Amino acid sequence: MAGRDVEVPALAAGLHIVATPIGNLGDITLRALEALAGADVIACEDTRVTRKLLDRYGIATPLTPYHDHNAAEARPKILARLGRGDAVALVSDAGTPLVSDPGFKLVRAVREAGHAVTALPGASATLAALSIAGLPTDRFFFEGFLPPKEAARRTRIGELKRIPATLVLFETGPRLAATLADLADGLGAREAAICRELTKLHEEVRRGDLAELAQHYADADDPRGEIVIVIAPPAEEMAQASENEVDEMLRQAFVRVSVKDAVSEVAGATGISRRDIYQRALALAKDEDDGAT
Repeated sequence: MAGRDVEVPALAAGLHIVATPIGNLGDITLRALEALAGADVIACEDTRVTRKLLDRYGIATPLTPYHDHNAAEARPKILARLGRGDAVALVSDAGTPLVSDPGFKLVRAVREAGHAVTALPGASATLAALSIAGLPTDRFFFEGFLPPKEAARRTRIGELKRIPATLVLFETGPRLAATLADLADGLGAREAAICRELTKLHEEVRRGDLAELAQHYADADDPRGEIVIVIAPPAEEMAQASENEVDEMLRQAFVRVSVKDAVSEVAGATGISRRDIYQRALALAKDEDDGAT
C-alpha cells in the first residue's frame, strides 16, 4: 500500500511504554506510531520482530535489545540515555509491555531515577480473549503462565481454585493438553474457552468444559501460535473457603510473606474480607504463641 512521508514531533524525554499489535499489524494506534517514529531509540525484546512492524509503517528509529537475558546489562545504558534527555520507547514482541513480558525492573529503576514514565495503551491478548470468550468479565484474575513442571503446576492450580473471578492464563501449544488435564482435575467441570492466534488469519476460539477441552487437545496435534485460556469463576457456594481452609492458607502464606501480605493474599484468593482474614490471622498467631509456651 502506497503511503506518504509524515513529519512527527520529537517525543518528550522519558520512558514511553508502547503497546504493539498481538498479531494483526493494523492494530496499532496513531499515537503509538508517532511515539515510535519520534523516539530516539526503541528498546525491544527481539529486534527482528519489531523491525517488521517498523518496516510496515516506514519508521527508521534505531532499535536496542531489552529482554530477560540482557536486562541487567541493558538497563544502565537505557538509564544513561534518559539521563541525557533522550526519549526511549519500550515495546514487547506483541501486546502491552510488562504483561508477562520484561520491563517491570526497568520501569521501577526509571521512576527511582526521577525520569518520566508514560503509558501508550493498546492491544492486549488478555483483554482480547476476555472480550470474546463469553465468560463473566466483571472480575478477572490474570495468572499468566502456570509452572511448566506438573507438581508445581498442580499446586498452583489448587491455590487458584477459590479465587472468585474468571481466570486468564497463557500457555504454549506443546503444554496445552497437559495443563488442561490438570486444570480439569483441580478446578472441576468449569466452562472455559481456548483463544488461539487472536487477531490473526487463523484465529480460533474453542469453548467447552475443562475436561472436554483437555480430551480434545489430547487427541489432536499440538496447536500452534499464541494461546490464552479463559476459565469461568467457581460456583458461588465454592467461593467461600471454610475456616480450616483459611487457616491452612494463612499458615502456608506465613512461611513466605509477612502477616500483612498473607492477609492480602488469602483475602484475594477467597473473596473473604480483609478484616475477617486479619482477625483469623491474629487468632492463629496467638494460638501458635500459646502452643510454644
